[in-house]
Amino acid sequence: MATFTGSDDLQGAQFLDANLQGAQFVRSDLSGAVMRGVDLAGADFDAPWLLEGKDFLRVNGVDVAPFVDAELNRRFPGRETRHAADPDALRQAWAALERTWTATLERVAAMPAGTVDISVDGEWSFAETLRHLVMATDKWLGGAILDIDKPYHPAGQPNIEYESDGLDMSVFSAVPPSYEEVLEARAGRVAMVREYLATVTADDLTTARRHPDDPGYQETTLSCLHTILMEEWEHHRFAVRDLDTIQAGHAD
Repeated sequence: MATFTGSDDLQGAQFLDANLQGAQFVRSDLSGAVMRGVDLAGADFDAPWLLEGKDFLRVNGVDVAPFVDAELNRRFPGRETRHAADPDALRQAWAALERTWTATLERVAAMPAGTVDISVDGEWSFAETLRHLVMATDKWLGGAILDIDKPYHPAGQPNIEYESDGLDMSVFSAVPPSYEEVLEARAGRVAMVREYLATVTADDLTTARRHPDDPGYQETTLSCLHTILMEEWEHHRFAVRDLDTIQAGHAD
């Protein structure tokens, strides 16, 4: 099977009468791609950022992005609050997330031992997903908003593909922590967000913060909180998707 990587420039490429059955596009930029007369039976698209910008996804001339957004909100009650813009709404948004994750944690606790360490199609396991959310909270609340000098918990897990540059990887555990340790770290970070939101003010939300990946660039407190909310809802969706696959007995 042919493999194309970041060193291959396929911008503007044309695929005419090409057989791309079973092809996988991972961390690839398909923005502006035009497909005509294509067979998409069984195709599976996952674009977490599709609905966060001003772009669209047209299928047979219809922008399907709003329909996808509405359906995801129906499947995950509370998700529609992820763009909350005032203190009270943000507190309600976080409370909805806590209820959602509590239910999912209870579901996982009732599943067979070892479920939390199963990877589906090479994606993060449930335990690794929780570890990543620990890191995301540390990055955007601990580092960006609270300006903690060393915000990262050892149990956290960064996204190596995007966050290894400039990030001191030595702060993270070389040996994966136990699931009990992950749950403890996660609970602490969830509480940290709750406690911060309990006293946040409208003025706080407009305060400029240093971007954790680029200190020369600034974000507002609100945009940092929106990033946390986006991370939470998207990774919850991924986790539920994979738990459904595991329960159906289709995991690799």
